[in-house]
Amino acid sequence: MFFILSKILSLLIVPFYWVFILLICLLLTKSKTKKRRIHIAVIIIAILFSNDFLYTKVLLAYQSYPSSLKQKIYSAGIVLGGMASVNNNGYWYFGKGVERFIAAEELYHQEMIQRIIVTGGSGELLNQTYKEAPFIKDELIASGVKDSDIIIESDSKNTYENAIFTKRILDSLKLKPPYLLITSALHMPRSERVFKKAKLDVVPYPCYFSTESSKSLLKRIFIPNVSRLYDWSLIFKEWLGIAAYQLTGKA
Repeated sequence: MFFILSKILSLLIVPFYWVFILLICLLLTKSKTKKRRIHIAVIIIAILFSNDFLYTKVLLAYQSYPSSLKQKIYSAGIVLGGMASVNNNGYWYFGKGVERFIAAEELYHQEMIQRIIVTGGSGELLNQTYKEAPFIKDELIASGVKDSDIIIESDSKNTYENAIFTKRILDSLKLKPPYLLITSALHMPRSERVFKKAKLDVVPYPCYFSTESSKSLLKRIFIPNVSRLYDWSLIFKEWLGIAAYQLTGKA
């Protein structure tokens, strides 16, 4: 139920959809007062959430940043899924989260992590046919990681299940903590909370950092960036996830 609810809510946290819904309401309503209010709401949302400067400042303030590692060698690095997608023909390909894969295989080859645990099944609501973790394992092997040093968990559908199912694996293998937690910088604050709530001693190792735009300050403040109407949903998703997990005692 929690997974289904999260998928529904994910459609309601996109400012672009807010504008779209309001415009439909504008066409359907006949009241001049309501039309005026809707016009104002659309303008406010469009201006506020298309502002590149505001979005970047919030994003940079929220994302995790690199910190010094407690030790030189870790028994395992936990890599969260969400870095690859599959098309209708069953062909897998890496997406923006590929830095998670790169970080894991680099840490392994540098002998900073002895094993790699990949956690991630299918994030689809209905189709659970294709699992991400096996694909990541194949790619790790292709990059020179030993098969015996890769452990996959392909049943989890969200961050909470990532933590719970990974803990079961670590408890059964009796690998010595702490473990490196590898995920995107934007996803790290939520992931770290959930994994520590699951009684896992993890050290954050964020990757895929967002940076300041190369555009001039005036352009970022005064020229709208329409893509931000969708990008805000990435931040809202993290905030909503933290709030939901706290309400349910999962973070």
